[in-house]
Amino acid sequence: MDTLPEKDSRFPLAPAALRSISEKVLARARAGGATAAETEVAQAFGQSVSVRKGEVETIEYNRDKSVSVTVYIGQRRGHASSADTSPTAIEAAVDKALTIARYTEADPAAGLADPDRLAREVPDLDLYHPWDLPVEAAIDIAIRCEAAALAVDPRVTNSEGATVSAHESDFIYANSSGFTGGYRTSRHGISCSVIAEDNGTMQRDYWYTSSRVPGELEAAESVGATAGGRSVRRLNARKITTRTAPVLFEAPIASSLFGHFVAAVSGGSLYRKSSFLLDCLGKPVFAPHITISERPHLLRGVASAPFDDEGVATVNRDVVSAGVVGGYFLGSYSARKLGMATTGNAGGSHNLIVSHGDDGFDAMLRRMGEGLLVTELLGQGINMVTGDYSRGAAGFWVENGAIAYPVEEITIAGNLADIYRGIVAIGNDVDRRGSKQTGSVLVDRLTIAGA
Repeated sequence: MDTLPEKDSRFPLAPAALRSISEKVLARARAGGATAAETEVAQAFGQSVSVRKGEVETIEYNRDKSVSVTVYIGQRRGHASSADTSPTAIEAAVDKALTIARYTEADPAAGLADPDRLAREVPDLDLYHPWDLPVEAAIDIAIRCEAAALAVDPRVTNSEGATVSAHESDFIYANSSGFTGGYRTSRHGISCSVIAEDNGTMQRDYWYTSSRVPGELEAAESVGATAGGRSVRRLNARKITTRTAPVLFEAPIASSLFGHFVAAVSGGSLYRKSSFLLDCLGKPVFAPHITISERPHLLRGVASAPFDDEGVATVNRDVVSAGVVGGYFLGSYSARKLGMATTGNAGGSHNLIVSHGDDGFDAMLRRMGEGLLVTELLGQGINMVTGDYSRGAAGFWVENGAIAYPVEEITIAGNLADIYRGIVAIGNDVDRRGSKQTGSVLVDRLTIAGA
């Protein structure tokens, strides 16, 4: 199933070498008494360059290799890993995992994924696009990005720097059920963070672009200009009094709302009964106009994967349809604990696409009329057991459907169950840089604690 080219000097180990290591791991595990075993052999390298005030601040390189192994002796599990891929280190890691398994209590839910759920075909999802980026070129890009930010307005007086990064990785996953598969991925980015100052007050903001494909990155000058503009618009922020009002979450941060949903309906939270959405399958959780689709096979997708961390085939599905929860996020272990079947989500969700309406960002402001536009969230005040939601925030007060002035030092509070049911609309200004793609999200009301 491994479709990687056999020759490539970019990586220290050729695909055949990765396969050979995985075979040796499994053979050692079987010889040591394991009734089942799985391994992942991975390698990665990258470069990151940061500049600040036109001068190079850091140049970082990484080149990593790793081998991890999980063995089962009956239903007793042991795990070990090593950053050394030499034969001696591999043998030591396998032996350590076997020793752990022998002293571990049996767990009825432990074991490999069911063989009939393993991926039989591994489509090419176009996830690997190397960026031949000399360090001098990376420095030039970062300098141009930061310069564009500082040129936006004289009030942009300082910088936290601009960073250009390029990363590549590949891996092989194999288990004793006969599955072997792997592929290469790339992830590149440009980011910038600057500080604006006026009347003795300072505000910071940032922007970034990220893609698997270098040619799809936003231009460095555009990233910088956006970062600078976002910093300036926050100057002279005001405090507001405590009130209840509609809240519009800007698209880049609205994705966090759906991240909390994923956490609440993921296997670990469910079988530990540490979720406010227990037993929600088949029940309405979101407003009826909301659909959330999982699309693991998107070409070049940030979270695309032909199979999950256990080799289970990933599938397209609607996790939420017309507001009703249609599926959880389960790996084999959590599925067995719940008496269910794996959903191919060992390792997490894959490209969640949230449905949206026809309104752009300005139309969403007009729809809200008066309320709070949130552009930054602070802190982690979320209780996943109760759904209580309380986070520091900054953004803009909106009046008559238009931004009136920036606000800061506020807290927004509510309950996630109420927030999900209270989603009035989602804009078509979809942010596609992350694994959860959504437009701006308008919620009917939240408590806003101010001065």
